[in-house]
Amino acid sequence: MASRLNALCPVFGVAVVAALVADLPQQAIVSSISSPLSSVVASPVMAQQPAADYRVPALQRDVGGNLWVGAWQGLAHIDPNTGRIIARVSLPNIVIESLAEDKVGRIWVGSYEGLQRVDPRTNEVTTRNFLLPSNRVLSVLIDRRGYLWTGTDRGLVLISPDEGLIMTTLQDLPGISANALTLDAAGQLWVGTQGGLVQVDTATAFVLRRFEDFPGGAIQDLTIGPDDNVWAATPNGLFAIDPETGDVVRSVTAFQGRNVTAVRFDEARNLWVGTTNGLYWVNYYNGAIVTEVAGLPSSRVLSISPDTGNKVWVGTRDGLAWVSLRTGQATHHDIFRSREFDVDSR
Repeated sequence: MASRLNALCPVFGVAVVAALVADLPQQAIVSSISSPLSSVVASPVMAQQPAADYRVPALQRDVGGNLWVGAWQGLAHIDPNTGRIIARVSLPNIVIESLAEDKVGRIWVGSYEGLQRVDPRTNEVTTRNFLLPSNRVLSVLIDRRGYLWTGTDRGLVLISPDEGLIMTTLQDLPGISANALTLDAAGQLWVGTQGGLVQVDTATAFVLRRFEDFPGGAIQDLTIGPDDNVWAATPNGLFAIDPETGDVVRSVTAFQGRNVTAVRFDEARNLWVGTTNGLYWVNYYNGAIVTEVAGLPSSRVLSISPDTGNKVWVGTRDGLAWVSLRTGQATHHDIFRSREFDVDSR
């Protein structure tokens, strides 16, 4: 062994060779006596690999009652009653942020690379090369006429999905970025931006109202409540807006000053509120927290899909889960970490 070290020292220096040998297990030291020089030099040093990102920003229940899951690891279609994976759709290097189903059942995928369209019958993916203000698509929504509204970080675009044509572009938005979209009871579009809230006439694409001094600041999610008010999730709380007057008519006390990231109502009028620090089941009538959901993959909630397979499905910063309406407890669904994972219909 000493002669071997002497041979190595002129090339690498005593300190380097000593360090190499010290780091090797005894078996490797013995075998190195009869091995070529390269076997010592090439002692395995694994490069630090970036951790996989399992965030799930988008959930879309389809007309058949199944669930589409849009994640940074890809797109999947699952049976929400059992958790069975129906299909995984290959979207290489695609960071998914939003999903929408059009009038004929096609799934539109908003990503950092623009828009993709998926045929659920064949899982064929078509990349649509629309001339968007930006390819970073944050939100997508199908209006009552079947047109596709696409929110980007540089404005809002109206698209005819059948003809594949851009009909109009709106970039004069407070804060520019169209983070969230929803339709009110009259079928008008509400756009949550980095700088406030905008109401748009879906028939003309004209801006009807602008709210640039919205109390919560940036809008992170929007939904319509059972009261027909527009509910807005913001970094500073949860607010309800009367779509007729544009007035803020409610601020949920339990979430004042809290970073609310997602909001949805279920058919029983339960309010589900996602924050950067957990998911909450809330009494819609008095705003009281019924329970804080335990067992999520991450406390940072990104998306919520209630009334899906008799469960509430939740996308988080670190994966997918479902919440039992009987127990209020969450169970992980390792959709992008394993081949298959079935859950019961609790």
